Amino acid sequence: MIENDDGSDKNARMARSSRATGQAQTNAASSVSISVTVNGRQHALTLDPRTTLLDVLREHLDLTGTKKGCDHGQCGACTVLVDGRRVVSCLILAVMHDGASVTTIEGLAKNGTLHPLQQAFIDHDAFQCGYCTPGQICSAAGLIAEGKAKTADEIRELMSGNICRCGAYPNILAAIQQAMRQS
Repeated sequence: MIENDDGSDKNARMARSSRATGQAQTNAASSVSISVTVNGRQHALTLDPRTTLLDVLREHLDLTGTKKGCDHGQCGACTVLVDGRRVVSCLILAVMHDGASVTTIEGLAKNGTLHPLQQAFIDHDAFQCGYCTPGQICSAAGLIAEGKAKTADEIRELMSGNICRCGAYPNILAAIQQAMRQS
């Protein structure tokens, strides 16, 4: 780097450094602290308030079972349970759920035993590529807890927010029906 006689190179470096310092201070000032229980474990986090719940799960807590699909809330791959209700985690900000309890696909099994839905998906070969499977299972767990679906058509309608690009829908339906009978 060649420095001009008037010191303009030094001034440019100082200006860049000042901007970087200002940006770091802005980022630190805009951070928020939240507490969230994920799969039975409490976590205290300091986050940018624009951080989605999906990004908290995947990037901050290393729970990568929840998938990032469309990032627009249209595919359901990121579905998790928040306080027992199914939500697409790519559309909700983590700060909106301070104090909430979140269950991901990793938290459904208990004491080494698969959740009935997880077992039913295996029994019915209800996945091909498997990318949508965590969201499908979490959504189905919420569906069963809601108790609204009684028929195959109602299950299909209430699961319509979860897309399977491989087309394993008949097997997914059979798996959900099996788990409903067991609950």
